[in-house]
Amino acid sequence: MFNPSTASVDSLLRAMFDAAIAIAQPALRVPQFLPPPQSFKGRLVVIGAGKASAAMARAVEDNWSGPLQGVVVTRYGYAVPCRRIEILEAAHPVPDANGLQASQRILDAVSGLTEDDVVLCLISGGGSALLPLPADGVTLEQKQEINRALLASGASIAEMNCVRRHLSAIKGGRLAAACHPARVINLIISDVPADGLHDVASGPTVADPTTCADALAVLRRYRIAVPEALLVESPKAGDRRLPRIESHLIATPQLALEAAAQVARGAGVDVHILGDAIEGEARDVGKVMAAIARQVGRNGQPFRAPCILLSGGETTVTVHGRGRGGRNVEFLLSLALALDGEWGIHAIAGDTDGVDGQEEIAGAVLRPDTLARARELGMRPLASLADNDAHSFFQALGDSVVTGPTLTNVNDFRAIFVGGGHAPQ
Repeated sequence: MFNPSTASVDSLLRAMFDAAIAIAQPALRVPQFLPPPQSFKGRLVVIGAGKASAAMARAVEDNWSGPLQGVVVTRYGYAVPCRRIEILEAAHPVPDANGLQASQRILDAVSGLTEDDVVLCLISGGGSALLPLPADGVTLEQKQEINRALLASGASIAEMNCVRRHLSAIKGGRLAAACHPARVINLIISDVPADGLHDVASGPTVADPTTCADALAVLRRYRIAVPEALLVESPKAGDRRLPRIESHLIATPQLALEAAAQVARGAGVDVHILGDAIEGEARDVGKVMAAIARQVGRNGQPFRAPCILLSGGETTVTVHGRGRGGRNVEFLLSLALALDGEWGIHAIAGDTDGVDGQEEIAGAVLRPDTLARARELGMRPLASLADNDAHSFFQALGDSVVTGPTLTNVNDFRAIFVGGGHAPQ
């Protein structure tokens, strides 16, 4: 029988978060998807981009006995030493000149290939910012400005990546086209709702189903001024340069949630996965999850307490304040305010890449006494939420979750423990 003490619940929730990250480690996921060496006659060229790309490259090297060469780019601090694959670092989430140079290096690495060669492309979340090579007529400074505006607008990841694909010289299938006539094998760690291949790192090596008109509609929706002439069309399905592409999703948000659920069940706690692709404003999702948790705790509907409610996906934050925030901690602070100290409810929320927003903090934990402790310190939770300052809020309480670079990225993780029963008298 699980003991629902604060320490026990905190320990269980953190163990679940750690399990979600562990199951998506490249060393575990990559080897089973490598092509047999005898399946091709030419060279193996490894390229990639994302927060997990360096760790994925290392997993390739550790499990490939034949010759290989290549170059990948990852976020600053996420490099992993490799012997034969060059590892470059660049900025995320706002791109920089190193990302531009890395993009060109990757394009150079796939020039002059033959139909006997294989390109192994290692793609994970964060690749959009790490591959900022702009289309003709677009400057890096313009892309930086547009990226900042999108990040603050409340646009979904699909909307942001639609725009990015149509301002790029490498995203939206253009990198795959540059590999022609070689065979392309994509190994993809998904960090996007519904696991859309064209949305992970903005789909550099898959056909793009969206158009310039779609990108323009997003920009107009969020009142971001970009000259229509800057948008460029991307390769579509059926393009003669994209016939020899195969893609494998080697880790997904659903996989991570199932690993976390197994930990909870092993501790004797019922667990319910509400969805792996939940989107919307983080503070609105927090309110909805609070209502569900309260209904479970008070009325045993739709599940009986004690239990854990699990969810993943990628919420958004429309930035109005000047604080230190991220979508996971904003969700959690909104959840706390909506629960208002409801007894028996604990939660954890974090980004599986170890970075929530632009902070080197994965997320935070919530307890029934979170608001009470904050007010004792003279903090104003509602004001913190209004200023998008949830990182400062949870850090002051000592409730931040810091993992360091996790070397993977399977999107956001949220777990809510509902104890049920009544508060002790």
